[in-house]
Amino acid sequence: MGTFEFTDDHEALRSTVRAFVEETFPEAQVRRLMAAPSALERPGWERMARELGLQGLVVPEEHGGAGAGPVELAIVLEELGRRLVPVPFLSTALATIALVGGDRAVTAGYLEAVAEGRVVATVALAEDGGGWDAAGVHCAAVSGDGDGGGWRLTGTKSFVPDGLDADLLVVAARTPAGVGLFAVDGAADGVSRSALEVFDLTRRLARVRLDGVAATPLSAPADAAVFDRFLDAARIAVAAEQAGGADFALAMAVGYAKERVQFGRAIGSFQAVKHLCADAFVDVESARSAAYYGAWALAQDSPEVATVAPLAKAFCSEAFFSTARTNMQVHGGISFTYEHPAHLYYRRARSGVQLWGSPRANRDLLATRIGL
Repeated sequence: MGTFEFTDDHEALRSTVRAFVEETFPEAQVRRLMAAPSALERPGWERMARELGLQGLVVPEEHGGAGAGPVELAIVLEELGRRLVPVPFLSTALATIALVGGDRAVTAGYLEAVAEGRVVATVALAEDGGGWDAAGVHCAAVSGDGDGGGWRLTGTKSFVPDGLDADLLVVAARTPAGVGLFAVDGAADGVSRSALEVFDLTRRLARVRLDGVAATPLSAPADAAVFDRFLDAARIAVAAEQAGGADFALAMAVGYAKERVQFGRAIGSFQAVKHLCADAFVDVESARSAAYYGAWALAQDSPEVATVAPLAKAFCSEAFFSTARTNMQVHGGISFTYEHPAHLYYRRARSGVQLWGSPRANRDLLATRIGL
């Protein structure tokens, strides 16, 4: 597919987003939002859309967005992941990916609202069984052609990111012909939501009950190719965010190893600490490569997406968790205190290992797709 290099525009985007995140979401702000009833503050969310256009990044220009692609989205997600930004950007981005891949006659209004910051969206894929693929979808979609028209969804979705705050739910549901994606108004009759107890307070999860809720299919119901492509794009997006978290956890570890002195020497000069940091560096660089290769393959509409997406998600999940654990080892006992940020990265990494498909599930998918 050629050689991928970041362009000047890519670097400018990264620089802009990083500066915004450092100004707007320092650790104190992240902790304040963690303790708040909701991490969503509408004025700040609208500012992200108005001043930076982040929510509309991958929305086509004709619908008020920037018309950017997967690589640009990966850059933004990496930067937000580096500082554990708790706003519902990832969930909205995943929903936007589904909307962009759907029938524009259906999704145009949703896309415009997302780009303007008027709507927070999320995806409701998994159920109580914890599966993140078509096989785990049991929520039923029934056509009401004989009873006034339209579709109705009945079932329960679990582990829904930012599910309490979302104005729009993109729901995976099973029709008689297979699994499809449906748009559901968060305020519709028959929608009930409850918060789940979470290990990572920077990412709120909800359980959503759908009781005969009116829904709109985003494309032809049970179009397996559309659903699979959405899942692969979601895996790559999540991998990019995890690569960002791993990168910052490594930076924390290396910075502390240079500053902490024991026996008259910086602990970074000790061979054991050197090896920990060196191994983490290899993991982080490999994770970034996997995530961006996936984003690039997606942008090129390459057939390699089918193999790269599960590989990137599996590797980045494990690399983030391993690096967050190394960060805590380097810091020692202080990292276990609530006041220190190291445990926040450990919590995000540990939770992310299972969300959107565990490494084992993604490796099994990869093996199936390559015929093993």
